[in-house]
Amino acid sequence: MTNKEKALALIGTFASGDTKKAAEILAEGYIQHNLAYGTGRDAFIASVDYLASAPVRTTVRNIRAFEDGSKVFLQSVYNFAGAGEQAAFDIFRFDENGKIAEHWDNLAPLASSNLSGHTQIDGYTAVEDIDKTEENRKLVENFLTDVMQGKHLEKTASYFNGDKYIQHNTGIADGLSDLGAALEAMAEQGIQMIYDRTHMVLAEGNFVLGVSDGSFGGKPTSYYDLWRVENGKIAEHWDVMETIDPSARKNDNGKF
Repeated sequence: MTNKEKALALIGTFASGDTKKAAEILAEGYIQHNLAYGTGRDAFIASVDYLASAPVRTTVRNIRAFEDGSKVFLQSVYNFAGAGEQAAFDIFRFDENGKIAEHWDNLAPLASSNLSGHTQIDGYTAVEDIDKTEENRKLVENFLTDVMQGKHLEKTASYFNGDKYIQHNTGIADGLSDLGAALEAMAEQGIQMIYDRTHMVLAEGNFVLGVSDGSFGGKPTSYYDLWRVENGKIAEHWDVMETIDPSARKNDNGKF
């Protein structure tokens, strides 16, 4: 199995309840960064076992899967024991033995279509331009610094092909102009979306995932943003924002 196949098989155990398969794929010292779960292989297996015993079956639907060196990053939809569908990004790090050794994620309730008719998960899926992976990674790294962290906002337009920008955020419509209007409207309501630091930028071809922390409306927030790059410009965007709640912490590994 490739690392991508292993990652998909692991999330599949939430639905199948196959604890043996989970044990085969995970490293014994598995590090968990989802604060709501315990760390270690045994804690993951216990979660799989618990979901298998629930009266409502858990469902897992993968939408996109990517690989970058020792890491695999996935975009999926979960419904844990009938609690409601959630859009999710997962990142798995593999060790030198091909076992999953570490995991990060962001989850949010799956919402209805935005003003442009896009959902959190639809849109382009083909992985292309593998030879441009590093070029596209650098583009997004610079975009996160210049635009999302607000250090060179005057460069914003240079990252886009005019107003052509497909948006999957639940509250924003297509177009760079609508992104600006939405941010202005939030500012007028006293709501600030702040990006402080970027922790990871993962890429495969034309898709790049940025993992950042900051705040939204004054609350500590984890930002997972997936961008599709086309001809050196940002063309499409998906995201999952998650409020960081230290009170729910079941491990000491930190969100990032």
